[in-house]
Amino acid sequence: MHLVPAREQRVDDVRADEARASGHDRPHGPYGTAVVFVTFEGLDGSGKTTQAELLVESLRAEGRDVVATREPGGTRLGEQVRGILLDGFEMSAWAEAALFAAARAELVHRVITPALDEGKDVVCDRYIDSSLAYQGIARDLGVDLVLELNLHATRGLLPDQTFLVLVDPDVALGRSAPFDRIEREGAEFHRAVDKAYRALADMFPDRITAVDGAQPARAIAEEVRGRLRDLS
Repeated sequence: MHLVPAREQRVDDVRADEARASGHDRPHGPYGTAVVFVTFEGLDGSGKTTQAELLVESLRAEGRDVVATREPGGTRLGEQVRGILLDGFEMSAWAEAALFAAARAELVHRVITPALDEGKDVVCDRYIDSSLAYQGIARDLGVDLVLELNLHATRGLLPDQTFLVLVDPDVALGRSAPFDRIEREGAEFHRAVDKAYRALADMFPDRITAVDGAQPARAIAEEVRGRLRDLS
């Protein structure tokens, strides 16, 4: 596939491993460094939420203006969709994928894009890769189809960097009580999601960085900050 300069890209031109606009095309933060859009992925119980919180803490300690958000959720509509997805009744795989994409579209429109335009960093707990792993691969809808849906929903906005926190699926299940509909899917499904995430890391190595979730939380956080400094 041919590459198109970021400022000239249309949704159809965006590759899965290439953000629509790099950090260097965005406004700059307090120290002249380009703002960043960072996402965290992994199984429930992997420690990804802790890592997202630690990164926000670290960036703010450096004087940066940071917006922290999550998926599904982050907006009034998104939180209502979250309730349907996680606490509602059973649904088809495509209905599930479409609801995640709808919540994501609202989050990008109302939270993520405005924050980036204002020169703020954005750290998001889950984003498009969750849909690729859970619906695209584990539910067998197809990575390409789910990616296409989400690129349209988000107008092609991908993170500058995604950190995938990897732990053994049985360990992750042991850490998280099965409170919601997806967490109650069982061990076999969660193993499929784990394999899906690892496959995505292989597909998009320039954007997705896998980290060992068995390490102490602070050690992982240092690895994350080091990787972001290398990108700046």
